[in-house]
Amino acid sequence: VLDFNDPFSTEVKPRILLMGLRRSGKSSIQKVVFHKMSPNETLFLESTNKICREDVSNSSFVNFQIWDFPGQIDFFDPTFDYEMIFRGTGALIFVIDSQDDYMEALARLHLTVTRAYKVNPDINFEIFIHKVDGLSDDHKIETQRDIHQRANDDLADAGLEKIHLSFYLTSIYDHSIFEAFSKVVQKLIPQLPTLENLLNIFISVSTCYILSFLFDVVSKIYIATDSTPVDMQTYELCCDMIDVVIDISCIYGLKDDGTGTPYDKESMAIIKLNNTTVLYLKEVTKFLALVCFVREESFERKGLIDYNFHCFRKAIQEVFEVRMKVVRSRKHQSHVQKNKRPTPNGTPRMPL
Repeated sequence: VLDFNDPFSTEVKPRILLMGLRRSGKSSIQKVVFHKMSPNETLFLESTNKICREDVSNSSFVNFQIWDFPGQIDFFDPTFDYEMIFRGTGALIFVIDSQDDYMEALARLHLTVTRAYKVNPDINFEIFIHKVDGLSDDHKIETQRDIHQRANDDLADAGLEKIHLSFYLTSIYDHSIFEAFSKVVQKLIPQLPTLENLLNIFISVSTCYILSFLFDVVSKIYIATDSTPVDMQTYELCCDMIDVVIDISCIYGLKDDGTGTPYDKESMAIIKLNNTTVLYLKEVTKFLALVCFVREESFERKGLIDYNFHCFRKAIQEVFEVRMKVVRSRKHQSHVQKNKRPTPNGTPRMPL
């Protein structure tokens, strides 16, 4: 079991902390994004009363730990070693209920951020302004502006202007929570510049591509995209396409005896939109898919598109291999260090 003090766990699997007041929606976010729970089912979730850890290992890129902290726990109590908690953390997600009085939440946010920053200045601080589905568009913007202003003013008053907070408007009833989590996870992927560069090369070699994403098909988190700006409608189309592919594959992709995998190297889909654009999905690995927007008139040269995709898939596999070599090397180093530690009675450990 990997614990807070395991250096290998934090190097290979970055830690994401989910914090916020009670009933702010932390557990619901985790269930919807990583367990495919229906948003309506989250209404029946019981309040979390203990720290819950989950390992997310969908691929070599989407590979991290999520620690869900109950809102009623004061982890700055002397019984908690909060320095150990924050020392190996990659991202801290603080969830604020936008439909509630958020002054207490802002006070807790300020305390959490300032303490965490002193322990680990490299933490990414992500603020989810949650449950915005019940607010009008104007009210959403006003709420985000107010929370943004108050949170940064509190940091400025404490002389901590250099701390950067990222803000997201989120709801489990639309794709905003998936997009926000995508942004959080991307910051924890060391290979992100390489992946983005590969996607940029992929769309630049031909004029037929408009936009491309590299998706984790399990969570619908996109781990990279090219340099083209992304809007919510485009992202929602990609998510809906992944849902369609997986649902149909689960019905028709399995063997007669129910064995096999619904998503494999033969998985692909083509959807023609009514704006002379084609949505094209291809399997990259058993967990990743490339989703592209292609001009319809250019799709007649499908052989060229498939050749470019073959080159892209090969490059991704090479990145995977490098990543796995790093993981094995760090795991070996961690194992060696553990064997060098003395036993509780002071004698050195004997190598196995």
